[in-house]
Formats: sequence, structure tokens, C-alpha cells
Amino acid sequence: MGLTIWSPLASGVLTGKYNEEIPQNSRLASEAWLIPEDMQVRIDIVKKLTKIADKVGCSMTQLALAWCLKNSHVSTVILGASRLEQLQHNLAALDYKEKLTAQVMTEIDQVLQEYKPRKSS
Repeated sequence: MGLTIWSPLASGVLTGKYNEEIPQNSRLASEAWLIPEDMQVRIDIVKKLTKIADKVGCSMTQLALAWCLKNSHVSTVILGASRLEQLQHNLAALDYKEKLTAQVMTEIDQVLQEYKPRKSS
């Protein structure tokens, strides 16, 4: 059995494009219901993860996708791209999977431990 990862970029949050503001032509601008209550916390986490991506030599998008692919239980990652360039960039995450060493994965885990999503009632 394997996991299929849907929305591996968290509706674009893990790309880093929302780190400063929500661009007018973005998905979150047109679909505000996708904006989580803890958006600022998530952005703070993405900023920390971006530093790890920089050390690995990849984009935040590629780090997020490579992290999903690195999980031995994941069999499929569903990508959504509106342009060929986005798809090519996303597929390049395959080149970084092996660069996510145990040390890098530990660094990522330490950052993710800071994020504790609220449980729904």
C-alpha cells in the first residue's frame, strides 16, 4: 500500500510565493476560503524551510516535493501546474530527492516540530 499526496505544495503556500503578501493574480487571492487561520505561522515555517532549500541548492517548491518523494510510503505525488515551466520545475524535484540526507531530513523535522496544527472539533 502506498500514499498518494494531494496538494503537496499546500495550495502554493510551500512555494514561498505568499511569504510577503498574497499576489492579486494568485489562487489564494481568488479563493480566499483556502487561506488558513494560521497562515502567518505557516509562512514563518516556510521562511525557515527556505533556508534549508537554499543549502540544498533547490527551490522551496522542489524541497517540498522532494520531501514527499523521500517518504518510503509515498507512491504518488499529484502535481498541479498551469504552465509547462512550472511542471518542468516541479519534476526537477526528482534531482534533489537524494540530496535530502538524514541530516537535512532532521533539520526539516526540527522546523516542522514547531508547527502544531489545531485539531478540529
